Parts: sequence; structure tokens; C-alpha cells
Amino acid sequence: MAGKIPQSFIDDLLARTDIVDLIDQRVKLKKAGKNYQACCPFHNEKSPSFTVSPDKQFYHCFGCGAHGTALGFIMEYDGLEFLDAIDELASLHGVTVPRESTGSAEHQAATKAVRQDLYTRLDNINRFYQSQLKQSQQAIDYLKGRGLSGEIVKQFAIGYAPAQWDAVKRQFARNSDAEQQLLEGGMLLKSDNGRVYDRFRDRIMFPIRDRKGRIIGFGGRILEQGTPKYLNSPETPVFHKGRELYGLYETRQAHRTPERILVVEGYMDVVALAQFGIDYAVATLGTSTTPDHLRLLFRTTQEVVCCYDGDRAGREAAWRALDNALPLMQDGRSLKFIFLPEGEDPDTLVRKLGAQAFEQMLNQAQDFGDFLFERLSQDNQLGGEAGQHELAKRAAEAIGRVPEGFTREGLITRLSRQLNWGENERRVRELFNRLQSTATTNDQRQPNPKKIKLTPLRRAIALVLQYPAVAARLPAMVELTELSLPGIELLLELLDQVRRHPDMSTAQLLEHWRGHSAEQALARLAMAEELFAGDNIEQELQDIFVVLINGYLAQRIETLQQKSNSPQGLTPTEKQELLLLLTESKSGSA
Repeated sequence: MAGKIPQSFIDDLLARTDIVDLIDQRVKLKKAGKNYQACCPFHNEKSPSFTVSPDKQFYHCFGCGAHGTALGFIMEYDGLEFLDAIDELASLHGVTVPRESTGSAEHQAATKAVRQDLYTRLDNINRFYQSQLKQSQQAIDYLKGRGLSGEIVKQFAIGYAPAQWDAVKRQFARNSDAEQQLLEGGMLLKSDNGRVYDRFRDRIMFPIRDRKGRIIGFGGRILEQGTPKYLNSPETPVFHKGRELYGLYETRQAHRTPERILVVEGYMDVVALAQFGIDYAVATLGTSTTPDHLRLLFRTTQEVVCCYDGDRAGREAAWRALDNALPLMQDGRSLKFIFLPEGEDPDTLVRKLGAQAFEQMLNQAQDFGDFLFERLSQDNQLGGEAGQHELAKRAAEAIGRVPEGFTREGLITRLSRQLNWGENERRVRELFNRLQSTATTNDQRQPNPKKIKLTPLRRAIALVLQYPAVAARLPAMVELTELSLPGIELLLELLDQVRRHPDMSTAQLLEHWRGHSAEQALARLAMAEELFAGDNIEQELQDIFVVLINGYLAQRIETLQQKSNSPQGLTPTEKQELLLLLTESKSGSA
């Protein structure tokens, strides 16, 4: 399940990590008894159902079912694959990830082909594009005509894909394995008749880097007139456009903690702004601004300014971004919008105004609250009192998606003033509380795991998961191995694991089951609240095991007695077994 990374290293990594600190850096947690709570970052909710347990080093959302260890949270929240999440967590602790030499050759080859080889090939292809740029006067003239210096072109590693059908194929796909990998990596295409050719031809090439600076894909802009104007890499094993932002790596290189980040729509906008010293712009990759984009941005800076065209399409894109951002607007975060004049984009506007005037325009960007109320007012077709109530209802619904805190309180006060309902805000708050109550009911419609029916076996598994150190001290009960109950093998394996690793936490134990068919069920049992476990967990576990054994014995006695009354009767061995079981049952009840 851990691939080429030793499980012992993963266990140590989790032992070094405090999941509360890790999550609190991304989602503001509040103490709630012995645990911590927040509104779930993985689905929209009004009341917090996301729980983080410092004892178990595990998180679980009782609303949508999201759960996991610190490693799982990084994967889900940061949008990373398993191996990348390991690297990320290891880098936080300044340790190097070891690699095992064991494991199947097929698994090692697959991992290498999908990951490191693909990164290397993409980097080599980008070097090839850069060399081709030096040989194309037409491409050089185009970049110069856009006002880009050689220094900026080098900083962003811009290149040129020659106007040939198979330049990359001939250079980098010299065998079937390499060809297949570049097909999967989005650099080659295959026609219906089986012909393989380059995806990018006669285009200025903008390499897309991930947060570690590795090239994961490309954007290509056509030199002359034609369509599509921009062509992007497709989704690949290393490139997920809804999670990546062009220019973010370069921004982080220029500013360790940027004061703000400007979100634009095009590669050339990012590069042109950097040419004018505005080196904190990023671009979405042919998609709208997604929740993953926004989470990534707010982990990097406290102020995000989204720049859109001033036409209808641009304002609709801004509204979608605002809608995605509402659950992320914790106190201290700022989201602003700027809409460009018709026919302008950041590239042309910064050349026309200059860097100072352009940044002054950014300083005057519209706050997300202003945009929210402006849009809701424009959409409201009703007049008079009915219009006020409709505006209040829609605004309160939007405000309810903002996390509790000063930001939400400020929006409530503002709504009251906009409606002229009085400074005391009583009517607004009554409406808001009523909608909150309705929203809480509606939350139940979301995927909400039902409470688990805790049979004795499930209860035993839950206690082992939640109290592994206690379970490790239990004496071996050979009788458990005789049981034929469904799920008993799972319990026995868990007991074996905690006995071999008595210091293991709940999170470490669960991480051993990543990818197993029982992973989801174990995660739910690990956070089961129906245990009502007493102070003496060890005795409680022993008692449950006795119940399991007695239940099995009673069932076996009943089966043998029914058979003894049948025409076939019992074998001599079964008669002896029944006698022994009846004797044990009588002595146990006595």
C-alpha cells in the first residue's frame, strides 16, 4: 500500500506531525471538548461537523464522510497524489524520503514511468522548445513585439514548438514505451488511423510548473491568426488544470510570502505584468477559478485580486469565483475584483498605463462584499418590500456560507444598513437565524453516513482502533481464532498489528490500511461516537471478546443440536464436540 516508501517511515512521519497544527494552518479550528471543530473544507455547511482528534491524530466530517490522517488531509486539501503528499510532509520536517529496493518490478516500473520519467521527459522537451526559440526569428520577433525582454523569456522558460508534425516525436519517442508515455503525458496525439504526431506545432510555448518547479504541462499560443488561440496540455498523471496555477512557482520565487496575488486569465498577461515588475500574477489554465485554486491561493497569501473582463462573461466568471470563495473567507483573508475596460486585458493595460498606475488600480479593486451586494441587487427583479425581502433572503443565504467571525458579522451589519432595517440589525438577524436553521436541516440531505450499528465485533474493532495502546496489552485469546464470524480476520489482523507496534497511534494504524477494501469502514469505526467506553478499556475489550466467544459457542451448540434431531444425525466427533460445548456452557453460566 505504501509503494516503494517504507511503511515504517510513514509511521515516523505521522508521529512527527501534529494534525491539529497542520490543519489549523489551513482551516481555522476551534476547541470543542477534547477535540477541535470547524466547518468542513470539503463541502459547504453552516454548522461545523468537521472534527479533528488530537488523541487519534485523525480527522472526520460527520456531514460528508471525509476522513483521514495528516497525510490524507494534505492529499485531499492540497490536491496532491500519495507520493507527492509524502514528499510534502517530509519537507515540512526536513527529512528525506527513503526508497525501498523491494517490491514488484512491474510496480516500480509503473511508478517510475508515471512520475519521475514523465517529469524528466517534459523538462527535456521544454529545453528542446527553448533551443528551437533561438533558431526561429519569427518567434523571437513575436516576443519582442509583445515587449518581452530576453531576461523575462528566460525567467519563464518560454520556448517555441516548430511548425513540424513530428519534431517532438522524432526527438523523444524513439521507442514504443517513450511514445506511449508521451501520449499519456499529453505531448503526442494519435489519429483514428493510428498516426502519432505532435500536439503542439508552430506555437510559443509556456511551460507550466508545479509548486516544486517541475514542469507538468504546457500552454501554447499561436503566432499568426488561427484557432485555437491558446492550446493547453490535457489532464495527465501529473497535470490537473483545476488544481494548478500558471506563474505561482515564479511568484513564490520572487516573494516568499507575497502580500497579494493577482489572478488573470492568460499566460501572456502573467509574463507581461512580470516584465513591468508586477511579479505576483498567476493565471488559471483554461478553467474557471475553482475551489482548489482558491484554497491554494489563500495558503500562499492573505489577499487575492481577481481580474476579469468587464463584459457579461467576465462578470459571470467573477460571480462563480465569488461563489466558490465564500466558504474560504476566514477572518484575515481578502478577496477583491477588478473589471477591465472593453477591449483591454492586463497585458495591454499595463503597457498603456504603466506599472504604477496599474497597481494603483489594483489598490482600488472592488471588495468581495461590494461585489456580492451589487450583484444581488442587480439580479433582484422585485420592487418595494417584496424586493427587500428577496434581497435579504439571497444575501443571508450567501453570508451563511462564510465562516463564523468578524467577516461574517461585518456582512450582516452591512446587509442591515443596505436594507435600511435599522442599526440594531434585529430583523436581519432573525432572518439570518431562520435561514441558518433551515440550512442545518438541508445539510442532512448531503451525503451523511448513518450511525453504525455497533455489533459486538464492530465494537471490538472500534475500541482497538481508538485505543491501540490498550489493545496491545491484552493477552492472546486463542479462542478468537476459532471464530468464523464475518470480519473476525480484520479484528485479528488489527490485534496483531498493535501487538507488533504497541506505540502505534490511531492514525498510524489506519494508514496501514490505505487502499484496502476495509479502509472506509475502519475510518468510520475509528471516529464512532456511540462507544460510551468506560474508564477501564482493557477490561471492556476482554468482556467483548468473551461475548464474541460465548455468542459463537451458543450458535455452534444450536447448529449441532439441530443436526442431531435431523435424520442424518451427528458424527461421533460432533457428538463429542457438543458434549464439551454444553459442559463449558454450564460451567460458564454457573
